[in-house]
Amino acid sequence: MRYIDEFRNSALVKILAENIRKLSHKPVRIMEVCGGHTMAIHRFGIPSLLPATIELLSGPGCPVCVTSRSFIDTAVAMCRLPDVILTTYGDLIRVPGSSSTLEREKAAGYDVQVVYSTLDALEIAQNNPDKKIVFPGIGFETTTPSSAVAILEALRQKIPNFHLLSSHKTMPRAMMALIDAGIKIDGYIGPGHVSTVAGADMYATLLKKHPISIVISGFEPVDLLQSIYLIVQQVERGERKLEIQYTRVVTPEGNQKAKSLVDTVFESCDDWWRGLGVIPGSGMAIRKEFSAFDAYKQLPVTVEPVKEPPECLCGEVLKGLKKPVECKLFGKACTPVNPIGACMVSNEGACQAYYKYS
Repeated sequence: MRYIDEFRNSALVKILAENIRKLSHKPVRIMEVCGGHTMAIHRFGIPSLLPATIELLSGPGCPVCVTSRSFIDTAVAMCRLPDVILTTYGDLIRVPGSSSTLEREKAAGYDVQVVYSTLDALEIAQNNPDKKIVFPGIGFETTTPSSAVAILEALRQKIPNFHLLSSHKTMPRAMMALIDAGIKIDGYIGPGHVSTVAGADMYATLLKKHPISIVISGFEPVDLLQSIYLIVQQVERGERKLEIQYTRVVTPEGNQKAKSLVDTVFESCDDWWRGLGVIPGSGMAIRKEFSAFDAYKQLPVTVEPVKEPPECLCGEVLKGLKKPVECKLFGKACTPVNPIGACMVSNEGACQAYYKYS
């Protein structure tokens, strides 16, 4: 099958759902760790097609959701510096910091511009040589290569006023940390875009430490149901292994060129994840040879003490311990129009997915 319509074929959806119902006898907890999967699962009503034996959990797969308030506070502080233009993807602009957002700073008159790629930010830097351009880089293995390209292009084109504020993260360490924390997970729906770039072999260390079912999935209803079927099949047989459902784009080795670019510019570091705290080796820091483009080093700022909203359950939602509807703020004080937690801001966040579709 090649076309999206075929992966939304209602007859195939019914067959897969029926096969899952016939196959599933043991209780199974399946977590997706991709924000795109979270949204697709609820948009297509996948939970309503499954038997009571299967529980779907949303994990830390939304880049905006796992990003710390301290990082937002740092971006806010940087945009207030003289001669700074802060460029950002649109989904980050409304994420709450401790006392402000980039959207509010823009409304207050600071130069915050929404861009569609790191190369857009680089072009702004090229056209404004008297300004310092800051780009907050967030996301997993999918988006890190574009940040690497921007830094390498800034070096090649001699654009010294471009600076990356990196909060890039890697997914397998977080998946491992969830199991280390004692959270009951029988299988992972593996992230499709992340695995396309980094390759299925990226899960080798995780599987060696924690034998678990991982099925890397596409994003259409047939993809997701087939992936759930494969996980249930493993559980029923007592197997634990990695499978690739998304074979039309995912390979064991991944995108070697993208991985090489990332390895050139970044090195692993410890990083903080909402709900999980600091996970050793889960972050991506800019190597010292590219420190001229590191916003942390070139534009030091004083950041206010972090303030988290006490009733927000975003961290528990990201660990699969709570459903969004269990939060007192959900749909009342916290909505997509007035988000209190990061999980309600992003269109990949579990809270927004529940709000829109469930």
